[in-house]
Amino acid sequence: MATPETDAAARIEALRREIEHHTYRYYALDDPEISDAAFDSLMRELRELEALHPELIDPTSPTQRVGGYVGEQFAPVMHEQRMYSLDNAMDLDELDAWIDRVVDALGELPPLCCELKIDGSSIALTYENGTLLRAATRGDGTTGEDVTANMRTVKDVPLRLREGALSAITADRERIEVRGEVYMPKHSFEVLNLAAEADGKAPFANPRNAAAGSLRQKDPAVTAKRDLSTFLYAIADQQALTVSGQWELLEWLREAGFHVNPDVRLCTSREEVRAFCEASLQMRETLPYEIDGVVVKVNSFADQARFGFTSRAPRWAIAFKFPPEEKTTKLLGITVQVGRTGALTPVAELEPVVVAGSTVARATLHNEDEVHRKDVRIGDTVIVRKAGDVIPEVVGAVDSLRPAGAREWKMPAVCPSCGSPIIREEGEVACRCISIDCPAQAHERLLHWASRGAMDIEGIGEELVSYLVAAGMLSDVADYYNLTADVLAEVSRGRVNKAGENIRIGRTVAEKLVAAIEVSKGRPFANVLFGLGLRHVGKTTAEALVRRFRTMDDLMAASEEDLAAVEGIGPKVARSTWLFLHTPDNMAVIDRLRKAGVTMSEEVMAPGDEAPQTLDGLTFVLTGTLTASGMSRDEASARLKAMGAKVSGSVSKKTSFVVAGEAAGSKLAKAESLGVPVLDEDDLLRILDTGQLPEGK
Repeated sequence: MATPETDAAARIEALRREIEHHTYRYYALDDPEISDAAFDSLMRELRELEALHPELIDPTSPTQRVGGYVGEQFAPVMHEQRMYSLDNAMDLDELDAWIDRVVDALGELPPLCCELKIDGSSIALTYENGTLLRAATRGDGTTGEDVTANMRTVKDVPLRLREGALSAITADRERIEVRGEVYMPKHSFEVLNLAAEADGKAPFANPRNAAAGSLRQKDPAVTAKRDLSTFLYAIADQQALTVSGQWELLEWLREAGFHVNPDVRLCTSREEVRAFCEASLQMRETLPYEIDGVVVKVNSFADQARFGFTSRAPRWAIAFKFPPEEKTTKLLGITVQVGRTGALTPVAELEPVVVAGSTVARATLHNEDEVHRKDVRIGDTVIVRKAGDVIPEVVGAVDSLRPAGAREWKMPAVCPSCGSPIIREEGEVACRCISIDCPAQAHERLLHWASRGAMDIEGIGEELVSYLVAAGMLSDVADYYNLTADVLAEVSRGRVNKAGENIRIGRTVAEKLVAAIEVSKGRPFANVLFGLGLRHVGKTTAEALVRRFRTMDDLMAASEEDLAAVEGIGPKVARSTWLFLHTPDNMAVIDRLRKAGVTMSEEVMAPGDEAPQTLDGLTFVLTGTLTASGMSRDEASARLKAMGAKVSGSVSKKTSFVVAGEAAGSKLAKAESLGVPVLDEDDLLRILDTGQLPEGK
């Protein structure tokens, strides 16, 4: 039975996974899927939930780090001190609230340094004895990527500091680390995207992503052609210079030869701060580079030290974010896009218009209800903006400009990708295609099937799945079991060697993959059910269904009423499960899995053979790799549950024991900090063999 605590834990875990996914897309791939505003909303919800449930806070949570992603393309670089991000004020009232906190802490309003918030990519430049030693991206805030060779091509980065500025460096410091933003001017961005389109390549979403992508080129010559610029505004260690505040630091940076933004103001009242923010918004369009707000900082370094930091941001600074820019254009048509979860999203096809630095020809309309709520019709003049300056969206129609022939739009009855019928569950806003064979959903379904919580196929990852889909070898999960080592060995990795030859997977890797796929056939029936990716069916729900319906045949023969009668299921999950299992394409895939030898039933114990419930009331958390037994964590979890134990994915004060395998990570550290007893793998094996806890535990 779900409780408020288990619901909160599930939502927290879901938020963490989603934030980690979008962090990877944003920082590692330079290809965000959602707007900044949507990302900020996810982070805010997670922080609020963790504040209400501090026992669920985990050191690996996105709220416990600054943010970002350290890729593997460049060598890692440890920053001298952490590079923090900034908390946001989304309007002037939130900015006033931050100023009130400053006044409450200091007894009066100190001078505040206001700077334009450059929409670029963070950079840290280290100088040794006045000479450029290294350049690094922000990465995760603690460790970045070495991009020195690329930054040396940026013309406004001094290779040696000006002599007159060296005297301000503290006598015992050989190295100093200065920080700022790398950005791409608007004109250079337009030229870059025109060239990309001429070459048939996808254009960059905005100048910020263009700057980030240019900074991480393997060939510095490519970076040199991208016309990057910088604005520097910070130093890692304030003790490294004989300056007392931000205003003086900016002056020193200019003297040292760095490019410092000229639009800076030292304000002594909240009215001056407001005026600077409003003036900056007004001149946004006239600047040759993109800005997305104003950064307000307590000027004095001594006062900054008194304020300190949260786990992710300085308390002495705030970023006032500008509202999204809006433009009008014609709505030429509405098409439908099928997402990775099968959700159908109406997309506006627009007469191209420049919004927030890039040309927009398509924009999301979110869902069917939103189209009708906004009363957007084909032929309308519509208002378009980029939510968070990233994802284009249609705000609404300009009713006064509606032409006589404007046409209303309806959601299609079948999936535009595979032709399967579309369903819309009661209480849901999204229309969905639930075919497991839908090409638009294939990539994510294939990854999910191979994931650790499902079939746990070692070696199957995002890149490999992409190669196999591109090669036409995978379209649904049953295709995994047709792969052979001979065929896999010849699959191209999408790269070439120095001789211009395709780099292939190779025989050794191919044989390991085929062996791992073969092993997956024996995973428990609950893993199979979870791996199929049924809507609303997570691991716990799959286990509940398997306890009631021991075979796939029994499950497929069950009515919606039978399914809904299972504890924790309910009508909504029952409906989506029944529909999935009775969709012809899905039934065909399940049949192919059955013929391949994948487990389709759970072992049924004879009466009286059930394991004694000696662990009833105890909660276990498994972390690390179980090496001595050869069991997966899922298999160990199943055996513990069979003895009455609960197995959780997170450590809290209510956890009875943490089982730490090899390379145990943050969960072990949290258990030790909370005083939760820790068991090793030998302890676990004794429990599973005897049903009893080790003595003294």
